[in-house]
Amino acid sequence: MRSAICNEIFQGWSFADAAKFVRATGYAGLEIAPFTLAQSPSDISAAQRSDYRDILKSEGLSFVGLHWLMVSPKGLHVTTPDGALRARSWRHIRDLIDLCADLGADGVMVFGSPAQRSTVDGSTVAEATARYVDGLSSVANQAEQRGVTILVEALPIAQANVVNTLAEAASIVRQIGSPAIQTMFDTHNAVDEVEPHAALVEEYFDIIRHVHVNEMDGKHPSMGDYDFKPVLRTLERLGYRGWVSLEAFDFSFGAERIARESIDYLNREMAASE
Repeated sequence: MRSAICNEIFQGWSFADAAKFVRATGYAGLEIAPFTLAQSPSDISAAQRSDYRDILKSEGLSFVGLHWLMVSPKGLHVTTPDGALRARSWRHIRDLIDLCADLGADGVMVFGSPAQRSTVDGSTVAEATARYVDGLSSVANQAEQRGVTILVEALPIAQANVVNTLAEAASIVRQIGSPAIQTMFDTHNAVDEVEPHAALVEEYFDIIRHVHVNEMDGKHPSMGDYDFKPVLRTLERLGYRGWVSLEAFDFSFGAERIARESIDYLNREMAASE
């Protein structure tokens, strides 16, 4: 397992300074929220993409992938019955696939985006889910050709009403049947799951390509009472070699403290799980 951190906690930092601190703190990879780079992926020039890639390389960091895919530009929606808006939204996903591939090899795209995939304008959950599947199918070949893996992220019902469980995410992955469309596990977003989280990881391990860790209230690990050891132990036993990436939602503690406390705590948890 490899430790990574999501970059949006470094608000007000330059990309280079954030990368330097992340590596010095002990992380091996950086996961990027594209809205921290530009409003739209099409605004990021080839030269800028090369610069970001070079900064990561110079620090000895791996590019992990992208998450928070649809924070900007505003107004996009991938399951809307509005065909023109839906097409524009999936064009954005295609642009993100290219950005992801340009930033580094073997990147993942964590597709959460609750507000941009939930039902709108009278659609049923089944209709919205079918449009989501159609959209993912339409970009799967591009993702595969560019070496990018799109991850269908299950979200709790309080956030979205389309794809709420890992079982539902797995059903979509298997329906599409592309190696470029897989799923992931997020401790925070598994709040509505009925099965123990370690059991879920074991059941769907064959299609889990990424792991996000945070406390159930969104704070960084060590700030709550979530027991990470069963999940970490299961990943280790099954031979997981992907990223365990910190995604915190409460930035009030400051980037330095969040990064340091999280990796120290998770390293202890990993050691205790062996």
